[in-house]
Amino acid sequence: MTLRTRRLATGVLAVATAFTLAACEGAVDTGTGSGSTDDSTATSEDGDTSTGGIPRPAACDEETPYLAVALPNLTNPYYVAMKEGFEEAAEEHGFDVEVQIADDDDANQLAQVQAMLAKKPCALALNGVKSEPAAAIVSEANKAGVPVFTVNVAVDEDALKAQDATIVQYLGADNVAGGRQTAEQVLADFGEDAELIIGFVTEPDEVPTRLRDEGFEEAISANPNAKIVARVDGNVKPDDSMRATTEMLSGNPDINVIFASTGPGTYGALQALPAGSNVKVYGFCAAEVTLTEQYPACVAQEPKVYGQEVVAQIRAWLDGETPPAEILKELKLFTTGETPGPGEVG
Repeated sequence: MTLRTRRLATGVLAVATAFTLAACEGAVDTGTGSGSTDDSTATSEDGDTSTGGIPRPAACDEETPYLAVALPNLTNPYYVAMKEGFEEAAEEHGFDVEVQIADDDDANQLAQVQAMLAKKPCALALNGVKSEPAAAIVSEANKAGVPVFTVNVAVDEDALKAQDATIVQYLGADNVAGGRQTAEQVLADFGEDAELIIGFVTEPDEVPTRLRDEGFEEAISANPNAKIVARVDGNVKPDDSMRATTEMLSGNPDINVIFASTGPGTYGALQALPAGSNVKVYGFCAAEVTLTEQYPACVAQEPKVYGQEVVAQIRAWLDGETPPAEILKELKLFTTGETPGPGEVG
């Protein structure tokens, strides 16, 4: 399986064929059951209309459409920035937005979304707590006739298929490219044939982090002397990542490079290093942490911009445009001496 094929495991394969057809014929079928591939407006069983197969709830035609947003937490600066993006863009584009925070609890997020769906929103913007459980949330929205625009954490493709659920769009970082970009910086810093003993601080239950790991592995394989000897679960939390890194280094004292695939993972890995350690940490940027010789490079997303762009995509759809099934954003590279600004995080 190619990396491109794996990248499409972000949860949009269920609708990719439909959007390809739309590009050729000016129509979209999201697989929600209408089976329509023309530009006509149809009426669903609950009285809502759909255009080109994407349900258009009645709320979408109100003067200030109600927009539901579900985010995992506000302990990670990433989601603080994203929340700001959603709220600012909602005001700009004329939406009444409600943002619910799940406190990293899948069941809580499902209940929050069900409560918002009962208020009959125009659309749901979803950053799931976890990739697989998020499919149940998408399914609930599909049943309610509410279109789902996902951001950052892609919904697991197999779980979507099992739920017979579909999304309209995924918007987020080009995670494979981000991992590849980081590995290329490692090779540039150490040399293309240096001995590299690498440990990963990752999150195996998330699609984005798996894709970041794959991109890193692909690029680092250009060096025949690079070996990945350990992988630990940082759980996208600084404290968990610090503990996991400490245990990893204890069991693998020869590690000289750590790749951390999340901002909290990077921060936790840095906290785990003893004074004078020769281990170098590369990864997705920790919030507003200056890069040093021990932390030579990181790549950053712009979650505030992501929130803004999701709202803009929903507004463009309401105004008659066909949403692209997938929007992948480039990442910014920061190196020694630089400091990512607020909102430029992993």
